[in-house]
Amino acid sequence: MIRKYRIFPLLLFIFFISVACHKESKNEIKSNLPQATVVRVIDGDTIVVNLNGMEEKVRLIGVDTPESRVNKRAEIQQKEGLGSVEEVVQLGKKAKEFTSSLVKPGDIIYLEFDVQQRDKYGRLLAYVYLKDGRMLNKEIICNGYAMPLTIPPNIKYEEEFRKCYKEARENKRGLWKE
Repeated sequence: MIRKYRIFPLLLFIFFISVACHKESKNEIKSNLPQATVVRVIDGDTIVVNLNGMEEKVRLIGVDTPESRVNKRAEIQQKEGLGSVEEVVQLGKKAKEFTSSLVKPGDIIYLEFDVQQRDKYGRLLAYVYLKDGRMLNKEIICNGYAMPLTIPPNIKYEEEFRKCYKEARENKRGLWKE
């Protein structure tokens, strides 16, 4: 009986140390990533940030939200079955609202790059981490406001994104409610 009482404080101590180490390791990961400040949200999958004193457009890797304005891509999304061009744009506006609810001008974020750092339009390609450690890309997909978009060589979180997408569709989250 006395042994149990001696082991309990030791186990409690080990538990608290492991929790503290886990939190530190999460912060260590963020401290190794470039820090940026959100300037504005362009649409559901693109934001503008201030990085090292320069404004940069950041395209979220692995995320494809409906277009929030009429353009060629909205027409393509119509053909992919998202509804009429007008419906695509309405869904795109909802996706933009969701992204805007997670990142606001002045917010500090962290950028993780994959193999290819820029797209053909000159935008930075990144996984964006919020100050609380959540990945913006994943949050948008898991909450049902985007489809996964895999463009090699940037495939680091492809499986996670596909799993989130499937769960969001099955559970009718976000854009999949209707």
